[in-house]
Order: sequence, then structure tokens, then C-alpha cells
Amino acid sequence: APQEGNFKRRSELEASGYLRDDHLRIECVITVLKEPLLSQTKSAPRIEVPPSDITAHLGKLLEAEKGADVTLSVGGETFAAHKAILAIRSPVFKAEIYGPMSETGMQLICIKDMQPAVFKVLLHFIYTDALPSMSDLEGNEHGEMIRHLLVASDRYAMDRLKLICQSILCEGLNVQNVATTLALADQHHCDLLKDACIEFISSATMDDIVATQGFMDLKRDCPAVLVDAFIKMSIIHKS
Repeated sequence: APQEGNFKRRSELEASGYLRDDHLRIECVITVLKEPLLSQTKSAPRIEVPPSDITAHLGKLLEAEKGADVTLSVGGETFAAHKAILAIRSPVFKAEIYGPMSETGMQLICIKDMQPAVFKVLLHFIYTDALPSMSDLEGNEHGEMIRHLLVASDRYAMDRLKLICQSILCEGLNVQNVATTLALADQHHCDLLKDACIEFISSATMDDIVATQGFMDLKRDCPAVLVDAFIKMSIIHKS
């Protein structure tokens, strides 16, 4: 409990004139200082560190082809690359390069069922972990390139590129391409993109989607996917 010395008796306040008619009056004097009492604190010296530029160096290594020890043949075009970089970026390339064909010297890998333009973008991503500028591609050409890249990323087990492609295709969904994208997502085990397509369909005008060629192809070639989509849409509408 507080000591008695910490308090003033009421009689003392009344006697001193501070307490009148049950009101306590306190007079304060406020002094405003225009200048700070403490000098401004100087910040500690800092040394800025630039961001990592290893991908830029790897990109230049790809362009210069210096030290290349493997050649990739795609659709009649050849690309020089480095076995170690291909292997650490793709488990599929690692199996091809350091598997049964791992003899010394320059090697040739033939890649079938892929367009050279698509492989060029894939190779750029392998070295730089980023997609190159594709400003020369417009409208459906850009979407077609991303769809081909998704197939390539699935083929070479490059999960980050596969996720990037799913994200781009998700942002570009429309009535005309959603059914085709749904079929692609199911074929290459892209669950996130598949769910995005189903959500888009559930909120769109179904008559417009049914009238597209992509929907007719999906109905003919992948009826199970369509059934699964309608089941999930019914769940979405109920929730």
C-alpha cells in the first residue's frame, strides 16, 4: 500500500488555498525550446551493395558460346550450350547428358517435337532464370508461345518456368481460350491453372464458351475433364 507521505491531506490543500469548493486548481508554467537540446544524430556510414548480377553474366556466356561443350539440334537449327548448366537446371537434361551418352568431347543432343523459337526462349530461361523480351509477339502469338513454353517446362521438369507460364496464361484467360487452356492444364498436370480456368468458366456466360471451337474440342477429346469441371463449378456455386 502507498505510504502516507506520498499523499497530501485535504485539510492541508484547503489551508494552502489550492482546494476551494471541491475544485483543485493547478498552475503550470510551460517553456517552449526552439532549439533541440541534443545535437542531430549522424547516421552510421553505409556501403551499398549492388544486386546480384550472376544471371547477366550467364546470359553473356550463352551469347558468346565460350566454353560450350554440347550442341543441341532443334528443328534444323543448332544451339551451343554448357552441359553443367543444363544439368543443374533440368533433371531431364542431367539424365541425358550424364547418363548413357556421357562420353568426353563435344556432344550432340537432338530435340524433337519443339520449335526452334520456343527452345531459344527455354534456353534463355535456363541461363538467366527469366523470360526474354517478347515484344515482337502480339496477341495470340504471345499466348501461343507461353503455351509451348508450358509444354517444354513440363517436359524438362522446370517447375518455376512452369509456374510462370501458368500465371501468364491465367492472367490472359478469356471466353475464347479458356476451354483450350483447361485442356492444356489437365494434360500437363497444372492444377493451379486448371482451377483458375474452372473458376473463370463458373463466372462467365456459358453460352459464349460453349460456342467456341476450344470447348467443342474439349468435349470431344477430354470429356472427363469437362465432367470434373462441371462438378467443381457446382461446388463453387453452392459455397
